[in-house]
Amino acid sequence: MDHRFDVAERFAAGTAFVAGAPVTDADGREQEVIDPSTGEVVLRYAGAGPREVDAAVAAARAAQPEWDALGPAGRSTALRRLAVRLEEIAPDLVFAESLQCGKPERLSREFDVPGSVDNVDFFAGAARRLDGLAVAEYSPDHTSGVRREPLGVVGSIAPWNYPLQMAVWKVLPAVAAGNTAVLKPAENTPLTSVMLAEAARDAGVPPGVINIVPGEGPVAGEHLATHPDVAMVSFTGSTEVGHRVAGLAAGAGKRTHLELGGKAPFVVFDDADPEAAVHGAVAACLINSGQDCTAATRAIVHRSVFDAFVSGVADLMSGVRVGDPFDPDTDIGPLISPAHRDRVAGFVERARGAGARVVTGGRMPTHTPPGGAHYRPTLITDVARDAEIVRREVFGPVLVALPFDTDDEALDLANDTPYGLAASVWSRDAYRTARASRELRAGCVWVNDHIPIISEMPHGGRDASGYGKDMSIYSFEEYTTVKHVMQDITAVARKPWHRTVFTPR
Repeated sequence: MDHRFDVAERFAAGTAFVAGAPVTDADGREQEVIDPSTGEVVLRYAGAGPREVDAAVAAARAAQPEWDALGPAGRSTALRRLAVRLEEIAPDLVFAESLQCGKPERLSREFDVPGSVDNVDFFAGAARRLDGLAVAEYSPDHTSGVRREPLGVVGSIAPWNYPLQMAVWKVLPAVAAGNTAVLKPAENTPLTSVMLAEAARDAGVPPGVINIVPGEGPVAGEHLATHPDVAMVSFTGSTEVGHRVAGLAAGAGKRTHLELGGKAPFVVFDDADPEAAVHGAVAACLINSGQDCTAATRAIVHRSVFDAFVSGVADLMSGVRVGDPFDPDTDIGPLISPAHRDRVAGFVERARGAGARVVTGGRMPTHTPPGGAHYRPTLITDVARDAEIVRREVFGPVLVALPFDTDDEALDLANDTPYGLAASVWSRDAYRTARASRELRAGCVWVNDHIPIISEMPHGGRDASGYGKDMSIYSFEEYTTVKHVMQDITAVARKPWHRTVFTPR
């Protein structure tokens, strides 16, 4: 069955979603949703401005006490219904996600949408696991306990590369913990975020618990980050913008959670399975057209197997099919926009001009629509460790390969980056991989794989890649506050410590 729909008709009521209903008269500047594979505009809408943000925060603030009062079991039940509803509309979500992002339908169908549904289902269960310390007598005169409580209204800002997954990662731990949420999705990819909020309404999640305000970052995003009734700001996106958001939130005394850029090393030792390493590198570099902050971007390969690795990656990359996201034979789709495609191409051209060898790719395909933002998978070698293409995040289908001679050198190269989001190590030697997993400075280290994620395990970085965790029980640390409750158990009016105040008589 074809689940395509007319986007303009489907979202005619508006894309801002506040207090359980679409906003038809948003006051922000007109925005466009563009199909990256053709360059065609599929939706024009009025973006959210300060007025919509204010209304969304007010709705979230009004809904929070009742939502919190439902308790873990009540919230869990509502979120389980949301998971079921998302499963019911999965084909529509697949179409919308692929249309607005340009990602292959296969990726949306087998990764983005089912992963998002699983994450909702996980947090439906995790809502009942908001554990604190057991009550105990740490003092002979008192019983102490720890309560874990929600913060209130959480303002979330999500990127354009995984709109649905990032919306879920941001919103679900917040609301499972008893907060309410106002999400600002990227203005060019709002569709599935709105559909998530609609599904929550249809599943019986109370109005105001999940609100969506698509709009420009400097307008809607900054207003949300500085709003006096927002207790916390959670941001996923570029390091530069993340620093801006953190500064704004800190100036207002708010807690922040940042998941920022990455430059993930892919370390291949001389005893690695060569076929697994080659296939793993190409898949991990090209997922979502390389627009993934955990994507493999720096292949650091032992010199004895370097040439074979480069040859294998080049051969495999050259057979990857670039094209229409809705063609079942397409392996990778376009980048998000021609402007971003040109940015990626600029990195490659500057590297080429500085003497790097472009082994394969490094250009736009000739068979795709002229308005599309496609770029061929690209492998680059013969670069210095301090080259721009090695140091900066390209965010496209570009892999740089560098050789090494010793394990110490490999780990030094891998850690020679301001980022610390993800890394992988490839070896058959358990002691070697144990050392690497200990010494690699990253929030996630994969061994003999690169990219897979799972709802039960945390995701997040360190250093220039931000701080805090998405997914897993650990994410509740970001969205709750810990309260110590200490109760006297003696019923004595005059406590022994009172003598520090009163003169003995």
